[in-house]
Amino acid sequence: MAGRRPDPTAQGPARGPAPVAANQSLTLAAMLFAVSMTFIDQTIVSIAAPDIIRELGLSAVGMQWVVNAYLLSLAAFFALGGRLADVLGHKRMMLAGTLTFVSASALCGAVPSGGAAETWLICFRAVQGLGAALMFPAALAVVVEVFPVERRGRALALFFGVAGGLTAIGPLLGGWLTTWTWRAIFWVNVPVAVVALVLTALAGIRNTARREPVDWRGAFLVAAGMGLSVLGLQQAAAWGWGSAATWLCIVGGLLVLVVFVLVELRTEHPLIKLRVFADRAFAADNAVLFFAMIAFVPVFFFASVYAQVALGQSPDEAGLYLLVFFAGFAPGSQLGGRMLDRRGARPPMLLGTAVSAAGFALWASKITDLSLGAQWPYIVLAGAGIGLLLTPASTDAVNRSIDASYGEVTGITQTVRNYSASLGLAVLGTVLLNGTVRNVQRTLVDNGVPADTAHNVADTLTGSITGRAPGGQGPATGAGAGLLDAVRHDFAEANGPVLYGMAAALAVAFLCALLHPGTRVTAAPGAPADTAVRERGKTA
Repeated sequence: MAGRRPDPTAQGPARGPAPVAANQSLTLAAMLFAVSMTFIDQTIVSIAAPDIIRELGLSAVGMQWVVNAYLLSLAAFFALGGRLADVLGHKRMMLAGTLTFVSASALCGAVPSGGAAETWLICFRAVQGLGAALMFPAALAVVVEVFPVERRGRALALFFGVAGGLTAIGPLLGGWLTTWTWRAIFWVNVPVAVVALVLTALAGIRNTARREPVDWRGAFLVAAGMGLSVLGLQQAAAWGWGSAATWLCIVGGLLVLVVFVLVELRTEHPLIKLRVFADRAFAADNAVLFFAMIAFVPVFFFASVYAQVALGQSPDEAGLYLLVFFAGFAPGSQLGGRMLDRRGARPPMLLGTAVSAAGFALWASKITDLSLGAQWPYIVLAGAGIGLLLTPASTDAVNRSIDASYGEVTGITQTVRNYSASLGLAVLGTVLLNGTVRNVQRTLVDNGVPADTAHNVADTLTGSITGRAPGGQGPATGAGAGLLDAVRHDFAEANGPVLYGMAAALAVAFLCALLHPGTRVTAAPGAPADTAVRERGKTA
């Protein structure tokens, strides 16, 4: 019959049977189980830091590297992971990333005692980050590929909502597992990975690959630049700010990143499409995320150690201390999402950065009051502000993609977020260690210790200050109870500049939010269908 459309489901004799579509529910569940490990591991290790230091004899700087090696590796290889997923296939790279991640997790839990413990743990934490960088963008791409456009929005909202909310579980789960053994915080990833792999097999996901060049030069430059800059900033606590090695790493790393930008702008198939930053709104979103993440992830490490050292809490009690932050974060996220839908990203980013900056500053002013009762309103305020800004900034940035794909833009925002978190942990960790040494040295001099030996003793005390004695009685130094109380107070006081630094970073994020043009990607209710396109075009 003339004009009749062909049946798209009809099979010609030479084509064979159509491939079976993947089960959408099983696919989403599998990807959620996989990426849940990457989010939980951003916070779960922080709660076990004192126990790890005490059992393995790690230095304070070494413990920071255990936390930061994961974040830095995740940031350095995230864009490469997304590119490899496109080239080799989303399902294949999701499986490779999951297996890499869980193998490294098991080896972290099996770290032997002795002189090699610190190197072992840092190295396999970095491998964990590599596995997460391979897994996360591939898992996101699988969800985008399997779900049709009309159902993709809800699937992605669930993907990011559930996965992001799992960050809150890290401290609680870590505190509970550490009461058994801190090694369990790594071993818990094994059954989760098994579930993810089984669900992936049952879901019937196809592997789709496209042969395209990989920008290996760009991948090397971004990893080297990030690694060197963070190395210098974090090792400044051990090497000193006057050390040539410190500045060689910092300046060298930043110069390598400048070279990376210049190379990417001239590469036909770049690792990261930096031209998307020509969109003023996208650039403002990422600037807000950069400065906000200096506070968001590092706060879990500093607060968990503070709770156990200064407040003398057990790991599970410290997990509850961190839960206060999420008491503000959860409703803040809901309000931020509603404001994004109704008014765009600029208002919630402005409100969130202002509220969180005030919350961190007020929290810092009460940090030497060794009581949760004196601090909790400001911790809730800090969490609410972060919740208000995080979802609008992330969502608006992703929606601003014009000539870059959804996955590529997500890769940019995730790289910015994780690099910022690793920088924040490095810089603020150095501030904490130097401040603690200075405060303890002052206390020792006041207690009659000669000035020429007080600094060395302060270094020794600070190096082991986060290693709690059995029963949570404080640093295992053998010092008297009075001196231990003074050292606890000194450590608490040293946390004040850390929180003030976070408040300052969020104040800068507020200024960045002012640069957002205020245009919206999606049209307001009742607006013409092409409004979104016109508004987005204004920002380019």
